[in-house]
This record gives sequence, C-alpha cells and structure tokens, in this order.
Amino acid sequence: MSDHKKEIFDSVAQRLKIEGFNVVNRDETRPWGGFFVIDEEQAQQFANVYFDGLNVDELRISGKLSPKILIVAPATRLSWQYHHRRAEIWRVVSGTVGVITSETDEQGDVQQLTPGTTIKLSQGERHRLVGLDDWGIVSEIWQHTDPSNPSDESDIVRVEDDFGR
Repeated sequence: MSDHKKEIFDSVAQRLKIEGFNVVNRDETRPWGGFFVIDEEQAQQFANVYFDGLNVDELRISGKLSPKILIVAPATRLSWQYHHRRAEIWRVVSGTVGVITSETDEQGDVQQLTPGTTIKLSQGERHRLVGLDDWGIVSEIWQHTDPSNPSDESDIVRVEDDFGR
C-alpha cells in the first residue's frame, strides 16, 4: 500500500475516532481504495454528522443502515453495478468525485460531485463511483429494501468491472 493511501486512511480513522464513532471494519485492500464500516448503533449519530441530521427512522426498512465511509483513489472506478435489496444515499465529504448512473446497463456521462453534495440511488439503479484528480471521501448509508433478507456485500451485481471481479 502506498504511503499516501495509508495517510488518507489514518487521517479518516483519526477523524472518526474524534467524532466518537466505533469502526467495526476497516478495509484498505480494495483496488479502488477502501472503506470504514461504522457501528450500526451509531446510525443516527452518523446521519447527524455526515447527512445534516437526516432522520434515520424514516429510512429504516429492515432496521439497518450499514453506515460507511468510502475512500476512492484518484483515477480509479468502482464497478458498474446495482443491487437487488438496497437503495443507497451518498454524500461527498471531501474531494471531488464522479458518479455515473443509469436505469439500464448503458453508462452515461460522469457527473462531478463536490463536497456537501448528496445523491440518492434507487434499488436496481446502475451506478459507479469514480475517483477523479484527488482522493475522494464519501459517506454512505444503505436503505435495505427487503426486511426479511437485508442487503450485504454479496448483493452486488457487477455489470462491468475494471478489476475483473
């Protein structure tokens, strides 16, 4: 792992600690960057800090929101993907990132999202997060759409992937 990537991850970890969040998983191994998973019990606190006080009770379908911080490396792309059992809400924390969305498998243009911008992705909507010129940090919460079978990392349908996954 590059020193710069480690510095970015350590600085986000420090910020989360200062904000009082309990990180339950830290993954720096993704080819596009990685993520931090925050304790589910802190979902409202996470929404207060990262989503301007969005009321998580209005979002809860299955009782879980799976709060995360995504870290996207410059000039990398996550897979072109969608999910059967969740919608997602993203908010750019720092850096400018790109996002591509579509109702079909056809990819459109990259939209640039600047810090403070929020985007909602519907269940089944194709999407791709794109690292642009600098490291991007994005907060994410999931809206599980199937209460009896909450979404997880296996609920990723990859239409296209730069890393052969």
